[in-house]
Amino acid sequence: MPSPIPLSRLLPPDLYPCVDIGTCSSPLSRPSHGSSTLQVPAQRLHGRVSSSRLWSSVIYWKQLRCVEPVGSGGFGSVYRAQYRGETVALKKVKKCTKNKLAARQSFWAELNAAHLRHGNVVRVIAATTCVPADHGDHDDGSIGTILMEFVGNKNLQQIIYSAEPLEEDRWRRYATDIAHGLRFLHSHNVVHLDIKPANVLVSGEDVCKIADFGCSLKLDGGCEVSATSPLLSHGGGTYTHRAPELLKGEGVSPKADIFSFGITLWQLVSREQPYTGDRQHVIYAVVAHSLRPCIQDKPLFMSDQGRRVGALLARCWSAEGSARPSAQEMLEHLELLRPHT
Repeated sequence: MPSPIPLSRLLPPDLYPCVDIGTCSSPLSRPSHGSSTLQVPAQRLHGRVSSSRLWSSVIYWKQLRCVEPVGSGGFGSVYRAQYRGETVALKKVKKCTKNKLAARQSFWAELNAAHLRHGNVVRVIAATTCVPADHGDHDDGSIGTILMEFVGNKNLQQIIYSAEPLEEDRWRRYATDIAHGLRFLHSHNVVHLDIKPANVLVSGEDVCKIADFGCSLKLDGGCEVSATSPLLSHGGGTYTHRAPELLKGEGVSPKADIFSFGITLWQLVSREQPYTGDRQHVIYAVVAHSLRPCIQDKPLFMSDQGRRVGALLARCWSAEGSARPSAQEMLEHLELLRPHT
């Protein structure tokens, strides 16, 4: 099926003009001797990819083994599997009977960062809409399948709301990992639009990796896109972490991710839920009354270090996007929070 999103939002501009769209292939596929594989030369990415191993638009189904369910979300289910000698995460993006366009856009949005490689971003290995009938996807209503690196079974939300220790050096390191990932994505004009603890996976080496790009957007030349654009008809984002300009239907920019990062950082520090109460009440209060998670009167924000953290949070979740720091500036602030001996 063709993508409802222009190819220019899914691919680097030096790739998409030469791609032909097959009847059941992704925008990155073109038929060649019975195959829909698109081989992308590494040099054509002009240094945007740090690894020479790029992803494929074909999944070799016969080499997929030991598929075990891991979890599910709004638009898909995730499985652990073995693929060509590697442990991978397999995500099936399912159809949504209430909003089929939103489900399709969620699948294509997952590929916005597929051509990029960074240690704090989950790597895409392969993706396709061409699924053999014997794999059951036609029966369970799947739109497409994405193979990604398997980071682990743990996400940041599970760590925050567990009894696991989360000392200052650890939460600061996690925050720094996320900020590095955002700086990289924003440098390639990709905005995630759903940064929250549940979408940050934590590896066995205790490294955070940004996952779940189903709400993401590729900006043309870093320009803002209206939040009411058809490109964002899949809604996207979690209301507790969503920037006020997006809640109001205004422009989308990388600063929306900075707001979400601020809420996530507050959760890392406080280990509490950001808001309580009815969803519509929270949304109205965030937009109309600048409701934010509580900093005042909390002992953990009363020390000199805590006040510095509070000042960074206040900047990150400013009502005006222009007042928020960039990802690079966040990294500089986080570095200043490190104890100096």
